[in-house]
Amino acid sequence: MKLSTYFRSSAAWRVRIALGLKGVAWTPDFIHLLRGGGEQLRPEYRTRNPTGLVPTLETDDGAAIAQSLAIIEWLEETHPTPPLLPGDPLARARVRAFALTIACDIHPLNNLRVLRYLGREMGQDQALRDRWYAHWIAEGLAALEAMLADQSGPFCFGDAPGLADVCLIPQLGNARRMRCPVEPYPKLLRAEAAACVLPAFADAAPDRQPDAG
Repeated sequence: MKLSTYFRSSAAWRVRIALGLKGVAWTPDFIHLLRGGGEQLRPEYRTRNPTGLVPTLETDDGAAIAQSLAIIEWLEETHPTPPLLPGDPLARARVRAFALTIACDIHPLNNLRVLRYLGREMGQDQALRDRWYAHWIAEGLAALEAMLADQSGPFCFGDAPGLADVCLIPQLGNARRMRCPVEPYPKLLRAEAAACVLPAFADAAPDRQPDAG
């Protein structure tokens, strides 16, 4: 399999973690989001992913899958061990709700193309863009912390890492990179501590990627 990835993309980071947890071998296709106006916007890449975003997973038979959660759900269905979702339907829905809060509510508001638009088209300076970023991070992390109110860990939902952890770790990494406080969220930090000692999470970190720099 080939994964189109950028070391700092939290969406690609999620997929790298999931591939590691599943023990699936993959080859990187490095797509630099800043170089040359953004390699993800080139026509040859858009033929595989019309959104012009990363990641894209190319399967062994040449099919291309876009969107990190769609890729991870495909991996869950085709490589079910170890599972990233619980068997109980209600528990599965709660895990998905947590993951989707990150992928649909927090991350899109703070994505690179949104921040660029705020600057280039809306005339917002860096200080205002940073305020925008910090506001939505705080709102989102507070909601995630509340979702874990009845969870005892060590991971987000139970004794093993799952889809929630796969999505949480990159989001916390983004928050720290932008100097957003994470100390008010002890349950999130507990799950992070449990996850980050595992090779699948450690190996997927941005600073461990060959294209980092």
